[in-house]
Amino acid sequence: MNSTLILNAKIVNEGAVVENDVLIRGQHIEKIGANLQSTPADTVLDAKGKFLLPGAIDDQVHFREPGLTHKATIHSESRAAVAGGVTSFMEMPNTKPPAFTRQLLEDKYSIAAKSSLGNYSFFMGASNDNLEEVLQVDIKQVCGLKIFMGSSTGNLLVDNPKTLEGFFSKFPSIIATHCEDEATINRNTELFRKKYGDALPAKMHPEIRNHEACYLSSSFAVNLAKKHGTYLHILHISTEKETHLFDNSIPLKDKKITAEACIHHLWFNDSDYDRLGMLIKWNPAVKTARDQEAILKAVLDDKIDVIATDHAPHTWEEKQNDYFNAPSGGPLVQHSMVAMLEFYKQGKISIETIVQKMSHNPAILFRIEKRGYIREGYYADLVLVDMDKPWKVEKQNILAKCGWSPFEGQTFNASIHSTWVSGHLAYQEGKLNDSKMGMRMTFAR
Repeated sequence: MNSTLILNAKIVNEGAVVENDVLIRGQHIEKIGANLQSTPADTVLDAKGKFLLPGAIDDQVHFREPGLTHKATIHSESRAAVAGGVTSFMEMPNTKPPAFTRQLLEDKYSIAAKSSLGNYSFFMGASNDNLEEVLQVDIKQVCGLKIFMGSSTGNLLVDNPKTLEGFFSKFPSIIATHCEDEATINRNTELFRKKYGDALPAKMHPEIRNHEACYLSSSFAVNLAKKHGTYLHILHISTEKETHLFDNSIPLKDKKITAEACIHHLWFNDSDYDRLGMLIKWNPAVKTARDQEAILKAVLDDKIDVIATDHAPHTWEEKQNDYFNAPSGGPLVQHSMVAMLEFYKQGKISIETIVQKMSHNPAILFRIEKRGYIREGYYADLVLVDMDKPWKVEKQNILAKCGWSPFEGQTFNASIHSTWVSGHLAYQEGKLNDSKMGMRMTFAR
């Protein structure tokens, strides 16, 4: 088996930063300790002055394959992820066709096995009529069930109360939800359409998909989960009011109701619409500076458990349309870790907390086997970070297939030096290595 010895790294793991050496052999971390420099290894890397982090686990991405590959593919977006220090991802079911059956879900796993540079899992999709199919899913092999309890397309919106009761009362593992109240959004849309017509400015997006729409749906999901004892994970919290729905009085391993914050809700606020327009049109919408600050506070206070991206690329041309025709979503997975490390540089969050929210907590919440930590015997999913190597996001270094980023022009002070995926050096100093693919994640349930 190939071996790699990383020397003198500042290892960020389990709430501490300790300078140590790490020996990787094959797919796993074999040894962690001081003074391993005499240990024989095929490759030796001196990481003096650099931070070694467990690879980030992004619990919400949209890689668009199958059916929407003009926007992205599992191959292209997994490369962007790995270059950004994201070694594992969980992908959503709103592809074409949507992943509403076990066979369609396995088709996505087959694509990933051949083309994903990162480790992967895929959510099963819920519809108004596939409850029995969902209940046949092997929860040790699939990360969870995704329910769109907010505006979507086709059959992806689950709005039948009886069906929702069925999913929440019967599904034995994690239900991840997109929460926005459809009736509120539809009512607001008509009001603003009458006022502005097709010339609706992007900054009205948070007025249409407003605080009320988010809280109504999120609180409904929380009440439903409490009623049935469901494992509920609410994605992309975007309002201050929603943060009060969550408990920080118990350890994450004992929580049944959890929450996620996304990079765009932490980085942007409604003052950015005038500058970026449809490029920061997401669902749920980027809202006020007060909401932005409250979301970060909830992350620090452990009311919000996970930081992810909701990476959802569209083409540049699609994003140039008017409000009612420009799709919601944008590419973020290449820049999530460096964006959070920029917050660390600014004193807004500790590097230990970043690792907790982006690596440890997704592993705890989803019960991922042998990932998310730097531990002997665990898979070697590792990211080496140079904290003092500034670089600017430019078109030529954007790896998402869509070729643009809301961060374009932003200078980040930290850069990803190297990324190992299950022991394979998949990225180093700007170069990707596709000679080995990532692995399917499994879950201890």
